[in-house]
Amino acid sequence: MLFDNRVMLPVQGGIELRLWGSPGQWRFRVLVLLICWLSLIPLAAMADGNLVRVGLLKFGTVNWEMDVIRTHELAAREGIELEVLPLASVNAINVALQADAVDVIVNDWIWVSRQRAVGRDYTFVPYSLAVGSLMVRPDLGAKKLADLRGKRIGIAGGPVDKSWLLLQVYARKTIGSELTDLVEPVFAAPPLLNQLMLDGDLSAALNFWHYGARLKAAGMEPLLSVTDILPILGVERPVPLLGWVFSARWAEKNPKAIGGFLRASRAAKKVLAESDEEWERLQPLIRAEDEPTLHALRDGYRAGIPYRFGEPEIRAARQLFEIMAREGGKELVGSSSTLSAGTFWEGYEFGSGPQ
Repeated sequence: MLFDNRVMLPVQGGIELRLWGSPGQWRFRVLVLLICWLSLIPLAAMADGNLVRVGLLKFGTVNWEMDVIRTHELAAREGIELEVLPLASVNAINVALQADAVDVIVNDWIWVSRQRAVGRDYTFVPYSLAVGSLMVRPDLGAKKLADLRGKRIGIAGGPVDKSWLLLQVYARKTIGSELTDLVEPVFAAPPLLNQLMLDGDLSAALNFWHYGARLKAAGMEPLLSVTDILPILGVERPVPLLGWVFSARWAEKNPKAIGGFLRASRAAKKVLAESDEEWERLQPLIRAEDEPTLHALRDGYRAGIPYRFGEPEIRAARQLFEIMAREGGKELVGSSSTLSAGTFWEGYEFGSGPQ
């Protein structure tokens, strides 16, 4: 027998919702309705076209920029709402975008080109020019790549890591031999590579830029960066490899959301470019062990801020893609041997600036 306990809840539009049943039953129903009502908050923002759901690596460097946006209310100034979803891996981030669980992620334009080659409409806006560097131990005395003959060097990202592929092409052009005949490559996760370097188990490491910055702060020395390598390979100018990636159709349907988000991102970069105090505030999030590490990360981030992107950079990207396709094959670039049309989004223009 049901109790005649009734609950009347006011909902939008002045309507009263009546629940009945036993106390346990209607308490459960109230809980379900509460969850549904809370879920309407982001849905309302989506309906207004001002919600941007961002998928990020839980401990990635993009979190620094997101923190600046939140702290200085840069998204609110643009009239948009950010919903950040932290994820554990790059694969998880990619899947979240493909499943429409998020609207924007950070990835490289080679991945975007690969997706477009199979009919997906993702597109790319530059986020960072920062690239990996080959760091060496100071006691090695190495001044050029050939000085690493017979040494063990660590590589982050696996055998088709983009920096590793470019370094191999560079070796052929400058030394005239295969790099794998010169050194012993050791593939490992970025934090492990840094530890192996510091312990003396590796003579050199080709790691992502922020890990390289930490090694530099710890006394390791830069031997080569991808930026140094590109001109030797015939690539005209630096190309921002990482960028904001999103569906072109979603951007067309939500111009306020994507435009406001990209402007907020640029505003955050301006704060990080100009304010040393902001980096001090961010130190706990960055997990910089000391001031030299914080300064190395700050300087590396600032050097990677892209201030312009146009036809010269797109032409350089095409040149770089051809090299990647030749060296990495389908495992890296997918089914297309040329850069897919629409890889770079035409809906946003960079301002002028130093670069």
